[in-house]
Amino acid sequence: MIRVQRDIFDIGEEIEALTTGRTDIGAVVSFTGLVRDINDGNDVTGLSLEHYPGMTERELAKIEKEARSRWDLQASLIIHRYGEMALGEPIVLVVTASPHRHDAFEAAHFLMDWLKTKAPFWKQEMTADGDTSWVKERESDVKAAKRWTTNA
Repeated sequence: MIRVQRDIFDIGEEIEALTTGRTDIGAVVSFTGLVRDINDGNDVTGLSLEHYPGMTERELAKIEKEARSRWDLQASLIIHRYGEMALGEPIVLVVTASPHRHDAFEAAHFLMDWLKTKAPFWKQEMTADGDTSWVKERESDVKAAKRWTTNA
């Protein structure tokens, strides 16, 4: 399941909704990305994320489909926010559910690595003095994602 939304979400409620009544699930792994106050030495007061509706959901669906083809997942969830976000608020939630922990962990790790490098979101950081700056792709994210490609 994929959702791209402006509204904040409740992590516990999302995991409960995904797993309630599911006796085939033996492991649940979740990752939550939060807005933090310092990035690469810059004091950050908030974030703003932009995306292209329709295109973003299609790309996230491709990423989720790829995870499901690689690992035995009973359920998965990707929620990614857009718009303005305050410090401490969640940006992204990835949840994977599987009969066994290995597949759930690997799939969650894959999903986050590919979300960081393949999902069409554009992020601006806001600072206390009112400046904004576009966040550039990190080499460490690119390197992490490469481990999932077959010819890397």
